Amino acid sequence: MAVLIVGGTALGARALAHTTAVSNRLSDHISPARTTVVQLDVALLDQATGVRGYLLSGQDALLEPYPRGVAAERAAAGRLRELLAGEPALLAELTEVETLAARWRADGADPLVENRRRTGTTPEASADTAFETVRRQVAALDERLIAEREAGRAALDRSRRVRNTVFVGLAVLLLAAIASIAVLLRVVVLRPLGQLGDAVRRVAAGDFEHRFSPRGPADLVDLGRDVEAMRGRLVDALVESRQAHEELRRSNADLEQFAYVASHDLQEPLRKVASFCQMLQRRYADALDERAQQYIGFAVDGATRMQRLINDLLAFSRIGRVYDGNRPVDLNDVLDQVEQILAARVDETGARIVRPPLPTVPGDATLLTMLWQNLLSNALKFHHPDRPPQVEITATDTGGIWTFTVRDNGIGIDPQFADKIFVIFQRLHSREEYSGTGIGLAICKRVVEYHGGTIELDRTYTGGAGLTFTLPALTPAEPPASLAESAPAA
Repeated sequence: MAVLIVGGTALGARALAHTTAVSNRLSDHISPARTTVVQLDVALLDQATGVRGYLLSGQDALLEPYPRGVAAERAAAGRLRELLAGEPALLAELTEVETLAARWRADGADPLVENRRRTGTTPEASADTAFETVRRQVAALDERLIAEREAGRAALDRSRRVRNTVFVGLAVLLLAAIASIAVLLRVVVLRPLGQLGDAVRRVAAGDFEHRFSPRGPADLVDLGRDVEAMRGRLVDALVESRQAHEELRRSNADLEQFAYVASHDLQEPLRKVASFCQMLQRRYADALDERAQQYIGFAVDGATRMQRLINDLLAFSRIGRVYDGNRPVDLNDVLDQVEQILAARVDETGARIVRPPLPTVPGDATLLTMLWQNLLSNALKFHHPDRPPQVEITATDTGGIWTFTVRDNGIGIDPQFADKIFVIFQRLHSREEYSGTGIGLAICKRVVEYHGGTIELDRTYTGGAGLTFTLPALTPAEPPASLAESAPAA
C-alpha cells in the first residue's frame, strides 16, 4: 500500500505537472504572443501610413505615425522575444520580420522621406512592394502562432485525458489494492484468528483435550502457542483439581465415618467412664478420702467435657454436609426462636436485646439459628460483671448484600486476637473463668462463609465486643417463606 501510494502520487504529480505546463504555455506564451503580433502589425501599418501621407502632402504632421510606429514595433518585438523565449522557430521568424522591416525602412521609407524633404516634390518610386513583403512575413508569423495555439489546445486536451485516465486508473488500482488487502487480511489473519477463537470456545465448552495448531502470521502463531500453553496448564490444574476432589471425597467419607464413630463408639466409653465414676463416688463415698473424691470429680468433669467437645466437633463438621438447605429464611423468626432458647439466661442476667426488623435471606434455617444463637450466647456469657448485658443488633442493605452488626457492652475482645477468635478450639480465657469449648465463633465463621458472606471483629467498637458479618440478599425470584424448624447450636 505504501509503494502504491508513493508511485501513484509520483505518477499523478507528473500528469498534473505536464497538464499545467501545456496549459501555462498556451495561456502565458502563445495566446499573448499572437495578440502582440497583431500589435506589431498595427505598428508597421502606422509606419507605412505615416510615410505614405508625408510623401503625398509633404506635411510633417502626417509623418508623426512613422516614428511612433517604429517605437511600437520595437516594443512589440521585445515583448514577443520575452514570450517566445523557449520557442526558437518562432523567434527565428520574428527575427526575419525585424530584418525585413529594418531593410524596408533603410532602403525605401527613409530615403523617400529624405528626398521629399529635400526636393519638395512627390517621388515617383514607392516602397509598397518591400512593405508588403514585411506584411506577409508578419502574417506568416501570425499563422504559425495560430497553428501553435491549436496544437497547444490539442496537447492540453490530450494531457487532460491522460491526467484523468491516470487518476481513474489510480483510483481503480487503489480499490483493487484495498480489496486485495481485505482478502489477504481475511485469509492470512482473520481466518486463523477465527480458527483460534473456535478452538478457544471449544476448550471453554469443556473439551480440554483439544489441542491448538496455530497458523497464520507470526504474531498469531505466538498467540496460539501461548493459548495452547495456557490450555496445557489448565489441563494440568484440572487433573490436579480432580485428584484433589477425589481425595476430598475420600476425606469426607472418612470424616463421615469419624462422625459416626465419634457419635457412637467414642461417646459410649465416655458415658461409661462418667457413669461408673459417679457410681463409685456414691457407693464408696464413706470409704474415700477428700483427695479420692477430688480425683473422681476430675474424671467425671473430663469425660463430660470430652463429650461436649465431640458434640461441638460433630456440629462443626456437619456444616455444609448435613445441613444443606437454601431457601428464604425470615431472620425475625430465627431471632424469636433464639431468644426463646436463651430466655433463662436472659432472665438470669437481666439482659436487654435491641433489634430492628430483620430481612429475609436465602439460606439454611438450622445453620442461621446456630449462627445467631452462638453470637447472642457469647454476648450474654462474656458480660461485664458491673452491669447487665445489653446487645444491639443492626441490619443494613448495601446493594444485594445485608450487613449485620452485633454489639454488646461486655468485657470486649482485644483487636490483636481478631483472627484467633475464629479458630476452632481457641480460647482467650481459662475454663475456670468461662465455660465452653471455644468453637462457637468458629461455627459462626463457617456458617457465614457457607452462605457466601464474611465475618470479622469490629475493631472500631470499644464499648464491648462488636462483630460484623454479611449475608446475601434475597433475589426477586425467591419469595419469602416461613422459617422451618430449627435446631439449637452446639
